[in-house]
Amino acid sequence: MMVVMQARLLAVTGFLVASIAGLAVSTYLYVWPGAAPAPHWLADPKMEPLVVPAYPLTIRSVEMRRGDTLAQALTRGGLPARAATALATQFGKNGADLRRIRAGATIEITSNARNEPIAVRYEASPWLSFAARPLDGGWRVGRAETVPELRVEVVKGVVQRSLFDAVERTGESARLVLALVEIFSSDFDFTADTRAGDRFRLLVEKRYAGEAFVDYGRILVAQYASGGKTLTGVGFEPKSSHFAHYDLAGQSLRKSFLKSPLEFTRITSGFTYARPHPILGGVRPHLAIDYGAPVGTPVRAVADGVVVHAGWNGGNGIQVHIRHRSGYETQYNHLSRVASDVRPGTRVRQKQIIGNVGATGLATGPHLDYRVAHNGTFVNPLSEKFIPGEPIPAAARADFNHQARELVTRLETAAPY
Repeated sequence: MMVVMQARLLAVTGFLVASIAGLAVSTYLYVWPGAAPAPHWLADPKMEPLVVPAYPLTIRSVEMRRGDTLAQALTRGGLPARAATALATQFGKNGADLRRIRAGATIEITSNARNEPIAVRYEASPWLSFAARPLDGGWRVGRAETVPELRVEVVKGVVQRSLFDAVERTGESARLVLALVEIFSSDFDFTADTRAGDRFRLLVEKRYAGEAFVDYGRILVAQYASGGKTLTGVGFEPKSSHFAHYDLAGQSLRKSFLKSPLEFTRITSGFTYARPHPILGGVRPHLAIDYGAPVGTPVRAVADGVVVHAGWNGGNGIQVHIRHRSGYETQYNHLSRVASDVRPGTRVRQKQIIGNVGATGLATGPHLDYRVAHNGTFVNPLSEKFIPGEPIPAAARADFNHQARELVTRLETAAPY
């Protein structure tokens, strides 16, 4: 029995020795430095500190309205009147034009929990912005300017319903329509002569802030094709004058008379010596052009001149009568009102708004009765050959011819019909 107990004791002792030895080997292989690589323990994840603002901020955006002053907009944004006036003054001292506030410009006012302004940002234009913060009872103002990127791009289209519609279908805005009409307004009556199928193409400067289109620059060259005739306007700036558009012969496209006193409308009655009168009856001369247009449509002076009459004139209703050079006179009848700065004896300039369309006097509906007299005799405004504008100076003619050829070739290549 004793022998059996000793044998069991030896076996247990041997098992323990073997276990300890195995553990030692494992420790040597996996733990002891310089032997097998130790296990790689992942570091504890780094926690970003949680930032809690010391106080909540309020950001209010204010959009400039037509007729706003900068101080008024700042007050509308929550600034006290005195602080708004002081800040507007500081913006002005740093280059903000306080007399020409762009409608749609934005002001961003950041306030703390006590509703105290701690930052004000004013974006005067896509190219110019101002930032201000309160300092020692006043304001510290900084300014940032962006240099616009100027690109010359081609625009072309075909009139189907209207010129406005045709330009908008190219992805451009109504502002480009007005610029295009401006070039040819002395040679083409867009109110009467625009037809489906007319074509236009032009090279125009566009200004970008980054990739965002902001506005148009100059139209370098434009063509308008209608009724088998193509009008061409080439932009050029003689050294002794300003940038203007000329035809290929070097004659100014800005004539002394516009083709129409309205920008866009339709002719409802033409110049004739025998027209049935809609009110008085019988057949009478109609020595005028009638333009149908809504009440309130602005009426432009077709040329520089002096006002002879401005007010009521019998069956003509409210009338403006203007005397021009070279024996010409114009009359604008049935107006709803006369512009406040138009009075007998005052000088008016071409394209100045002199009144608005109405239906006063012997009129069956809203329209403008437009008349032109030359040396005391009424003439047809649509066929009269008015005085041409100033041509390219002789000293600049070679430069103009070279530039005109380059621009027209570039336009025809980029936008073939």
